[in-house]
Amino acid sequence: QVQLVESGGGLVQPGGSLRLSCAASGSIFSINAMGWYRQAPGKQRELVAAITSGGSTNYADSVKGRFTISRDNAKNTVYLQMNSLKPEDTAVYYCNAEVVAVTRGEYDYWGQGTQVTVSS
Repeated sequence: QVQLVESGGGLVQPGGSLRLSCAASGSIFSINAMGWYRQAPGKQRELVAAITSGGSTNYADSVKGRFTISRDNAKNTVYLQMNSLKPEDTAVYYCNAEVVAVTRGEYDYWGQGTQVTVSS
């Protein structure tokens, strides 16, 4: 079994910054892509940013230039640095990991979600 534990959400004023973290633990052989998704009230969950095990990144157009995704493979942890936050960034942010288990099966895991609220 694998667990993803997120941290770092909260309330921030427009223009402020937050850093999200997501640590994976359990029966992990390796992790392929890791990513952050978000879901605002009444909207579908959307990809915010993703990063491969080799460090290639992909961002939603709405966050390019403001958010940076990174990972520490030794710690099985992915980060999302969010700068210049806007009210429209308000959502529950979910971590995702494509895990190769010690059994060599490949599975998709999600974190429990962390609330990010951008408001004055």
